[in-house]
Amino acid sequence: MNRDGIELRKPLEEEPLDLRGFERPRALIREIEEDLTPLLDLVQRPVVSARQFSREQLLQLARLAARFETQPQLSTRPLTGKIMITAFYEPSTRTRLSFESAWHRLGGDIMSITDPASTGLAKGESLQDIGEMLSGYGHLVVLRDSNEQSVYEMLETLRVPIINGGNGLDEHPTQALADIYALLKWRPAMSRETPPGSERVRLGIIGVPGRMRTIRSLLLLLAHFSTALDEIVLITDEQEPFADGQMDELSDKGLRFRISDDLNAELPSLDVVYTNSILWTGEGFEELGQKFRLDAESPLKPSAIVLHPLARGKELSRQLDSTPHNWYFAQARGAVFIRMALLSTMLRLFA
Repeated sequence: MNRDGIELRKPLEEEPLDLRGFERPRALIREIEEDLTPLLDLVQRPVVSARQFSREQLLQLARLAARFETQPQLSTRPLTGKIMITAFYEPSTRTRLSFESAWHRLGGDIMSITDPASTGLAKGESLQDIGEMLSGYGHLVVLRDSNEQSVYEMLETLRVPIINGGNGLDEHPTQALADIYALLKWRPAMSRETPPGSERVRLGIIGVPGRMRTIRSLLLLLAHFSTALDEIVLITDEQEPFADGQMDELSDKGLRFRISDDLNAELPSLDVVYTNSILWTGEGFEELGQKFRLDAESPLKPSAIVLHPLARGKELSRQLDSTPHNWYFAQARGAVFIRMALLSTMLRLFA
């Protein structure tokens, strides 16, 4: 307690070990047999869509991330002398900083753009020309832009790998990687081709997959784990929550959906609840589905976990922060390690 009578938290090293932070990744390492061969197809390639990843790549990236998380000595600063350019033309905290943290932990240097008004875009310069220039300034680019086409326009001239850090309403593939990593740590048996019935998951998603990039990319990756999912319950009050053809594509990949507008009726049977309310729209954002709110009174299954890509609004109460349901902070922390795995793979530093 300080002199003002405010109780202070213990220093980190005095707090109990967070099993989600260490024992869970170790269990994931034991569950997945190492085979780095599938990762070779990601070397020096752009990452713009969740559709690019195979099941085998997801498992090996998760295993590599778990090694980085539990064995920091593995990072021998292999990116010394390498430069990453983070071009974030749309606001970001976790995505930009987790990429920068991942790159720094691997030993690299960073050039960061956080305001398009300070770049040639403000003078009408094309993204093709910017891509040409960035090829000479760095070894990898992470781009976030509210324009869905920006990442593809820059790809036309860019000669170094680029990662889509979120392109408008379209996709956010590395957030989906972080989501899958959190799920695999929580239940390593999801990595099996045919998990036992007791390990299968009922997953609830609160949101609008047709207009939320985090959910769109997550569903594309979840399709690789359809045998581990009993059902996905989409909780929404939208009449048409899917984009044209989206549900058919996901159903063809093996995902089973049910749509509900009664959150409290569904919660007692859900193992995982993934919630989000932020929908980026050009220069701003909308908040959707705020009536679907999780708090201490929500009838969550005692063992259920809650995931959220953050930043959160009223849809997720801080009352849950101190409960075992809170996996969203571990999810955000794990994003650093899955991005370390991806970055080291793209520059072939994983061997």
